[in-house]
Amino acid sequence: MNYISIQNIDLLEKWVKQALKIKKKPLKNKKLGKNKTLGMLFFNSSLRTRLSTQKAALNLGMNVMVMNFTTEGWTLEFEDGAVMNSGSSEHIKEAAAVVSQYCDIIAIRAFAGLIDKEKDNAEIVLSGFLKHATVPIVNMESATGHPLQSLADAITMAEYKTKHRPKVVLSWAPHPKALPQAVANSFVEMMQLQDAEFVITHPEGYELNSEITKHSTIEYDQNKAFENADFIYTKNWSNYNEYGKITNSDSNWTVTAEKMKLTNNAKFMHCLPVRRNVIVTDEVLDSENSIVIEQANNRTYAAQLVLQKILKSSPTPPKEGLFKSKSAK
Repeated sequence: MNYISIQNIDLLEKWVKQALKIKKKPLKNKKLGKNKTLGMLFFNSSLRTRLSTQKAALNLGMNVMVMNFTTEGWTLEFEDGAVMNSGSSEHIKEAAAVVSQYCDIIAIRAFAGLIDKEKDNAEIVLSGFLKHATVPIVNMESATGHPLQSLADAITMAEYKTKHRPKVVLSWAPHPKALPQAVANSFVEMMQLQDAEFVITHPEGYELNSEITKHSTIEYDQNKAFENADFIYTKNWSNYNEYGKITNSDSNWTVTAEKMKLTNNAKFMHCLPVRRNVIVTDEVLDSENSIVIEQANNRTYAAQLVLQKILKSSPTPPKEGLFKSKSAK
């Protein structure tokens, strides 16, 4: 069993309920991971993902090994048949096989390069480990998705659920750097599994991958989108059509207290880290309706649920696993 995409969760509501049970008694299955090792491989920086996933593993009694490929590992080659006479020192075939001998589960974090859309959509790093590793793989954020984050988001919304069918808004906001679409993509996929009114709002030209958004409602007027919303989830992403470019930095898209007044006393969500007074104002982020800290806390229980399911699955999982990303096909 691999955990690559939230799309492949059988019943999201069931998973959320299981995660909330774990949250009440996080050490209940402390013996489940005894003598098991989680290997965490980072090709990009991390705070919440690293610490929450590591804590989740420790709650299950696992050993944890962490390696940062940006500063500690050999440069990997992912192309089959490559003539390795330049920068790459080790091929993914050997690297994945070797790490599989040391670990019972491998968790990987590898962002989009935001230069070559086709290359990013191919998920070269994640796909390479899926193909050549012999143990389960967990996606700690890849070029196109962040399924641990979106599972935590679902858990958080369940804790603050409304009595009525909620309106949930995913809003783009400006940012000085070009950021991937991964968090937004997985949030959209997660919301497609929910019974909710879901609206995506962003400037014209900032559409996400249409294969992911599908029939989701898109509203280019942010104020209109915010009307009567119960949850506002804010995230920047770079232009998908003019790939990786910043073609809009309009500060009018910053989430302010005035805009939040248009909502139904909505809860404010963000995956963190967040640029204060760029993405969202201090007044909103520090308000009682901001649930970003609890959202971050739930990252542990999302990761713990995933690891627990993998540990309880067959000791010799199939190569492709139960979860397979579209990009890995």
